[in-house]
Amino acid sequence: MDRFHLMTVFLAVAEEESFAGAARRLGLSPPAVTRAVAELEERLGVRLLTRTTRVVRVTEAGASYLDDCRRILQDVKEADESAAGLAAMPRGQLNVTAPVLFGRLFVLPTLLDYLAEYPEVNANAVFLDRVVNLVDEGFDVAVRIGELPDSSLRAVRVGQVRRVVCGAPGYFERHGWPQHPDDLGQHRIVMASGISLQPEWTFFPKAGEKGVSYRVKPRLVINVNDGAAQAATAGWGVTRLLSYQIAPQLERGELVTVLEEFEAPPLPVHIVHREGRRPAAKVRAFIDLLAGRLREEAVLR
Repeated sequence: MDRFHLMTVFLAVAEEESFAGAARRLGLSPPAVTRAVAELEERLGVRLLTRTTRVVRVTEAGASYLDDCRRILQDVKEADESAAGLAAMPRGQLNVTAPVLFGRLFVLPTLLDYLAEYPEVNANAVFLDRVVNLVDEGFDVAVRIGELPDSSLRAVRVGQVRRVVCGAPGYFERHGWPQHPDDLGQHRIVMASGISLQPEWTFFPKAGEKGVSYRVKPRLVINVNDGAAQAATAGWGVTRLLSYQIAPQLERGELVTVLEEFEAPPLPVHIVHREGRRPAAKVRAFIDLLAGRLREEAVLR
């Protein structure tokens, strides 16, 4: 059989964890799927899958080969699309994810303009304050805030944000202006669990030195970042958020930052995607538009 066909069948079996499931996905008979995997294993001289009565799993060699198959088949698909001219016009389904507030402020307006420009694209936008696995959860593009772990994802850096401690001017006038992280023990703390689930804030007393964690005792924990910003703006207490999340309040003077000299280094902002060297037109066009918009945002510089 054709090598690419064998790879496609193996990929389907590994992802479905079932020969029957792969057969349904590919429109083949179960015996044809079984023969294809057996032929591939015979050619390679190695067992790629372990089979039980309930489930099919990849072996250690199979897991490595599976990654290579994904990459090779994606390259073949991109080459075919490029040669056929199908990559010229964005079309199809685009799945995008980003942190909740970042998505509402920056990604959604860009996505609306993108859809207006490319009527053959439909989009699904999911905004979550957690790291989304693009491959497992089926997303094409994501915005990530923070250092990126080593992975097969491709990334485009578009800016940076700061982790800032802030409160209303009136609150600090009543309760005192903190001069050192130790002073936070005398203040009412609002914890945004979207930023951190741990009641610890890390500060850097001296540039270039290792950060020091300070345990805080929040009187109020809110699961959404804009809720913490709202409580701080109301003069209730002190919170720590990312700089873009309170940019409007800072500009209007409703919030002010404190302890700037103890801030952690800025966090990079990236657009990441799981496409190969030549991403599909729908992905490439959206990334180009979003990257250009984000690099123009003053709050991300």
